[in-house]
Amino acid sequence: MRVRSGVRVVRHGDRRRRARRRRALWSGGEALVTVGVLLMLLVVHQLWWTNREARRGAERKVEALEREWGPGSGTDTGPVSVPGPSTSDSASASGSAESRAPQRSYTPVVLPRTAQAYAVLTIPRLGLRVPVAEGVSKADVLNQGYVGHYRGTQQPGQAGNFALAGHRNTHGEPFRYLPRLRRGDDIEVETRTATYTYDVDQVLPQTSATDSGVIRAVPRSLVRPSYGYDTPGYYITLTTCTPEFTSRYRMVVWGKLISMRPR
Repeated sequence: MRVRSGVRVVRHGDRRRRARRRRALWSGGEALVTVGVLLMLLVVHQLWWTNREARRGAERKVEALEREWGPGSGTDTGPVSVPGPSTSDSASASGSAESRAPQRSYTPVVLPRTAQAYAVLTIPRLGLRVPVAEGVSKADVLNQGYVGHYRGTQQPGQAGNFALAGHRNTHGEPFRYLPRLRRGDDIEVETRTATYTYDVDQVLPQTSATDSGVIRAVPRSLVRPSYGYDTPGYYITLTTCTPEFTSRYRMVVWGKLISMRPR
C-alpha cells in the first residue's frame, strides 16, 4: 500500500485477501450453525422422539397383553403353595412385611422366550404401567420402552429375587422417577395367571454398575454391604442408571412380596 498526495491506494491483492477472509469466516459460521442444528436435532430425537415412540409402543403392548389374557385366561397347571413364615417368625415380626407373606395357591409363570413381553409392572406412586419382557437387551427390550427381567433370576411370586432393569432417560424412561419411591409403596406385577403385590422395603441410592450382588436370590450389595438381606424371601429388585443421563452407577430398589391374587 502506498499513499500519494494524501489519497489512500488499495491494491487489488489486498482486496482479494480480505474477500477470502470474509468467505472463510462466512463458511466457518455456516458450518458451526449446521453442526449446532444437527446436534439440536439429535437431542430432540433422543429426549423427545425416542420417548414418544417407546411410550406409545409400551402402552400398545400393555393393552395387547390385557386383551390376550382376558378374564379367566390362565392355564391350570395345578396349584403351587407358597409357604409363609413360621409361627415363631410371625410372632417375632408382627406387623412386618414378612408376617403378611402370601400363603394361597397360584399358577406358576410359564418361562417366556427372550424379549417376549409377558407381564405388566404397575407402580401407583409413579403413575407407571409398563410391559415386562424377558432379558435386558437394549435393542430388543429396554429401548422399546419395556422393563427387562434379568435372566437367571426368579419369576414373579417365586421364592428368591425377581430382578428388573429399565431406562432412566430416553426410550420411554420408565424408571426416571424411581428415586421418588418410599418404603411401603406398592409395586404390582400382573401376569396371565395372577397379580403379585410387593412393598418397597429398601432403596440403595448408588452402587457400581457391576455390583451383581443386588440381583442375587438373597440380594445384598457387594459394594455397600450394609444394604440388602441375609435371609431367603420373596423379593423384587428394580435397577436403573444413576445419575441422570449417565450409566456410570446403578440405583436399586428392593421390595418384598406381601400378597398374590389369582386372575
